[in-house]
Amino acid sequence: MAKSGTTWLKALAFSIVNRNNHSVDESPLLFSNPHYLVPFLEMYLYKDGNIPDIDAMPCPRILATHLPYQFLPSTILDCSNRRIIYLRRNPLDVFTSWLHFVLQNGFASRPLASDHCLGYWNASLKDPQKVLFLKYEDLKKDINSSVKKIADFLGHPFSAEEEEAGLVEEIATLCSFENLMNLNCNKEGEIQTVFRAKHNSFFRKGEVGDWVNLVPPSMANRLEKLMQEKFGESGLTLDIHGNSV
Repeated sequence: MAKSGTTWLKALAFSIVNRNNHSVDESPLLFSNPHYLVPFLEMYLYKDGNIPDIDAMPCPRILATHLPYQFLPSTILDCSNRRIIYLRRNPLDVFTSWLHFVLQNGFASRPLASDHCLGYWNASLKDPQKVLFLKYEDLKKDINSSVKKIADFLGHPFSAEEEEAGLVEEIATLCSFENLMNLNCNKEGEIQTVFRAKHNSFFRKGEVGDWVNLVPPSMANRLEKLMQEKFGESGLTLDIHGNSV
């Protein structure tokens, strides 16, 4: 889902699976925005009627999408060796981040999708080896454990020697909000997909709970009730005031 930490997840996934090809000190992230290194299917690769040969792309192939789970192509859903990571964030923080993103780039606002979550959640319960459901708040709480979880899921676990050498922490630092935000490649220029967006607009605050500075409590309470009704007996719960399961 848009504004849920996709830029951060792209940087982490790219760094994890390519760590044998690029050292942290020579990472392409130091001079290229994460959205170029992990392109969007629907907003970059297939734009303007282009039909790329994805199978011809060099491995490891990491691609991104904002599509709901049920809209993913069968080539992804039916292939046993393809992994899907879904990153979910408190919808009020998503709303706040999206609003600032829209204003900074001069977009015409559009409704945010709200039906992504359950599709990926249910898929992760059905086949946890294929779909990993992550929470933005958990990444913020313990990024090192999250980096190792992502690496294990993608089939690129860290060796004992790598962990002892501090590689997990190095990747977490390289991909941190503060580091990426201050790189020249993310402070200047703009990305051109099906729309144009300033590189620096992808790096605002990245804080958990920043919605309290914009959204009134009455609106937050209504949304929390709506989410409880929507999730029903799925097992997925959301406390917009800070705790989630």
